[in-house]
Amino acid sequence: MACRTQSRIAPQWSEPPVTEWTCHMTGEIMTMTYEAEPQSVLTQLLDREAIRECLYRYCRGVDRCDEAALRSAYWEDGTDRHGPYSGSASGFIDWVLERLRTSERSIHMISNLSIALHGEWAAVESYFQALQRRPDETGEAQELFLAGRYVDRFEKRRGEWRIARRVVVYDWIRPLAATGKPQAEQFGPRQPVGGRFPDDPVYALLRGEG
Repeated sequence: MACRTQSRIAPQWSEPPVTEWTCHMTGEIMTMTYEAEPQSVLTQLLDREAIRECLYRYCRGVDRCDEAALRSAYWEDGTDRHGPYSGSASGFIDWVLERLRTSERSIHMISNLSIALHGEWAAVESYFQALQRRPDETGEAQELFLAGRYVDRFEKRRGEWRIARRVVVYDWIRPLAATGKPQAEQFGPRQPVGGRFPDDPVYALLRGEG
């Protein structure tokens, strides 16, 4: 059945927007009215963007060993179940920073965000992929690919969104063959190479330098 869609938006949002469908076979006009107020829609968009920014800030905190960025992603009473670690978010940050000090580098990427807003809290699922390079017990470099999901309860307090409870779900793991060449030799002319806080180039940008 062929139908034509036509949108009719009231100027200045003085009334809810209406979408009309006109069926070419019957001539019947069907309508849908969006009841959400414009301010409510704007608030939801801002909430979603704040949650996304928090997730990205977490990734920077891990990959750059940026303690302040990591702590700003969780509420002080937050919790995290993260691989072998399960406990307070503050304890997780202490634990992961200690592990990162012995790692050469890591990079985390987030995609497929699903955000269900429930007023002052939100159920958030985000897919992640992570590449890690660190020495094993013998000192040999090992590389690992991980993929999974962050299953988070976000809470909005005093106008700010942060993680209140996190469970990391693992869906994929694959050890990668690591070359014995030094990292500097592998990157060669590809400069600059990513570093840690505060030496990574992104921090100069955030300080407004250059």
